[in-house]
Amino acid sequence: MSESSISIPTVDLYPFFNGGDNHQDAKKKAKDMIHQACSEYGFFQIVSHGLPLNLMSQALELSKKFFDYPEEEKLKSSSELATPLPAGYGCHPEHSTDKNEYLLMFPPGSSFNMYPNNPSGFREVLEEIFSHLTKTGLLVEKILNDCLHLPPNFLHEYNHDRSWDFMVAYRYFPATNNDENTGISEHQDANCITFVLQDDVGGLEVLKDGIWIPIIPNESSLIVIIGDLIQIWG
Repeated sequence: MSESSISIPTVDLYPFFNGGDNHQDAKKKAKDMIHQACSEYGFFQIVSHGLPLNLMSQALELSKKFFDYPEEEKLKSSSELATPLPAGYGCHPEHSTDKNEYLLMFPPGSSFNMYPNNPSGFREVLEEIFSHLTKTGLLVEKILNDCLHLPPNFLHEYNHDRSWDFMVAYRYFPATNNDENTGISEHQDANCITFVLQDDVGGLEVLKDGIWIPIIPNESSLIVIIGDLIQIWG
């Protein structure tokens, strides 16, 4: 089997958003797929996830416009706080193995947030998509809690302080032939759940059984990464 023929599972969350008490069979099928994906991959994709597709497109488009601005404009939204995870614009130093720039925000209303003034409407789009991701995250968290056979509401109670949830827009610099620039180095996420929305450039890969599997961009899907905390409980 070639690498190109392998893909991570795709799960339709429609029954959870629109089914109410109906569609129990569809919910069970989705949970079974997620359980298997968590056991075999630690990754899966979701569709019918509650995020409007036009909002996802707007977020990607405005992020690209922001990163295309001159450095002096982007630096206007940099934080001066010396914190391990500063909000606003940042760029890794030249000696870093990670070659990217980013814009980080905490939940809407957080006093730590540093919003760009440009492009127009960017703040509103960021806050709206953050709110949608929070709702989807709570749903996925509940589903994972069931799939892992944890005590009721265990993940919700463990992760009850949502003020430290964060969202990051990244721009990875073009890769080089000598492997000095790969965007971001091989890593595992230390948190509970990560959502990834890719643009059409792609580049994300998942390691399974020693094989790197490319995740083909899909404008309607979100990628779910199971972090180290949940993997320990699983």
